[in-house]
Amino acid sequence: MSAKVLGFVHTSATLVPLFQQLSNEFLQGIETFNIVDDSLIKDVIKKGKLMPNTAARVVSHVQAAENAGADVILVTCSSIGAAIETAATLSTVPVIRVDQAMADEAVQISSKIGVIATLPTTLEPTSDLVRRRAELAGKNATITSKLCEGAFEALMSGDSAKHDEMVAKALKELMKEVDVIVLAQASMARVVDGLSAEEKLVPILASPAIAMKKLAELYF
Repeated sequence: MSAKVLGFVHTSATLVPLFQQLSNEFLQGIETFNIVDDSLIKDVIKKGKLMPNTAARVVSHVQAAENAGADVILVTCSSIGAAIETAATLSTVPVIRVDQAMADEAVQISSKIGVIATLPTTLEPTSDLVRRRAELAGKNATITSKLCEGAFEALMSGDSAKHDEMVAKALKELMKEVDVIVLAQASMARVVDGLSAEEKLVPILASPAIAMKKLAELYF
């Protein structure tokens, strides 16, 4: 039997090495490939929401990944979550949102959940997903959403130090209000790595590793 194939659909090329590293860690011997289209996220940011024609393109990328031989498809952007769920209904292979396993884990940890993002277009879909996964698990969750205004712009203009500083400050504030924090964007994970153990008052979850670990358990 040939090795199973995992297809990634990304909206940023910066995520390719991160998920390659996680594949090496959790899915040894699994073949992977990447479809990257950063025009998707750029359009979502520009319009302030996921437009139907952009969602249709997400679906076509997922279909392309299936046609390319993927046995499982992981879409690594939360801003296009709704389109990923639509694509899943049109696909004969599992199509997974990168943030679903993280949302499920948060719901199991506590009912007081914080969601943090540097983009409003990611904050809303992630908060919505956590809310729905809590309902599905029969749990009553209180969700506190926090936007780090200006941090994404800082990152895009090349000032990653400013981005990290703003995210760290927002994280510290949010930790006082909730029992677990969900990072709505994979790009924020490295900020958490920079916090000391004393500063981490509550568990802070980042989607990439949690998603890959879950994929390994379920499908490979």
